[in-house]
Amino acid sequence: MKKIILISIVTTVFVSNIQAQKKMIIPPYLKKGDTIAIVATARKNIDDNLKPAISWLKNWGLEVVIGNTIGLDNNQLAGTDEQRAADFQTQLDNPNIKAIWCVRGGYGTVRMIDFLDFTKFKQSPKWVIGFSDVTVLHSHLNTMGYASIHGIMPVSSKATEEAKESLRKALFGEHLEYTVPCDQMNRFGSAKGELVGGNLSILYSLLGSESAIDCHDKILFIEDLDEYLYHIDRMMMNLKRNGCLESLKGIIVGGMTKMHDNEIPWGKNVLEIIDDVTKKYNIPIIYNFPAGHMADNHSLIMGKQVSIEVNDVESKVVFD
Repeated sequence: MKKIILISIVTTVFVSNIQAQKKMIIPPYLKKGDTIAIVATARKNIDDNLKPAISWLKNWGLEVVIGNTIGLDNNQLAGTDEQRAADFQTQLDNPNIKAIWCVRGGYGTVRMIDFLDFTKFKQSPKWVIGFSDVTVLHSHLNTMGYASIHGIMPVSSKATEEAKESLRKALFGEHLEYTVPCDQMNRFGSAKGELVGGNLSILYSLLGSESAIDCHDKILFIEDLDEYLYHIDRMMMNLKRNGCLESLKGIIVGGMTKMHDNEIPWGKNVLEIIDDVTKKYNIPIIYNFPAGHMADNHSLIMGKQVSIEVNDVESKVVFD
């Protein structure tokens, strides 16, 4: 019996070491002449609103394919779950498509994720781009070992030039780093690790599923929109109780936009809630980083190694 237990322990350690050493796969960066597909995985997009985004891509030297889900109308969603999955699958399987750009967020990506077959994607990886509800795809790809881009979407018509340029740099593999002024809530320090995360509500909803992110030794990015303050507290407590915060190397808090309170106030604002839940951890934290539901939504490469440095003057985020 003792020998069996010893073998089990050794095997567990061996597997853990292999997992820790596994490197994230970075899809090939784009070059002029490559083709990018625009699809809908969640909320419908029935308006004629893609011309500005297509113009950006054309100016970058890219070709554009419009997916079959653009224009489909199924109540809130861009067609049925099967239709959205089929459109995404078509782009996954087509080796001529080098990136898939999700048109908008909302809700619905989680309803189609289990229909997807990533066999051909693994043979020919490509970039998946978007934010908000697209966090479902970022997290799922991360568990599979593939990087993706958290950034503006085709309907982000009010995106700043800096946000657009950050997406171009991310797609074409140019050096990506950001320097932002120090926020009074920041916690100083430096750290380096793989970047994971996205929309807090989505991360919370994925816990316990095969798409849930592994937070061990990672740097966590979170952002959210239109939530009640006590919901933020609930979600942060869930991350804590699931062990996600225990082994983080650092946290980047993006836009926490349009938060709400009850008639009886919660008693803390959104940044104070995050600070309260994370105060026991001796890690650097950047607050109010320009990424999320805002015009100045800077691109982040999820799954890539990133270094953060936080001091009393500024915060730096540098991708390797």
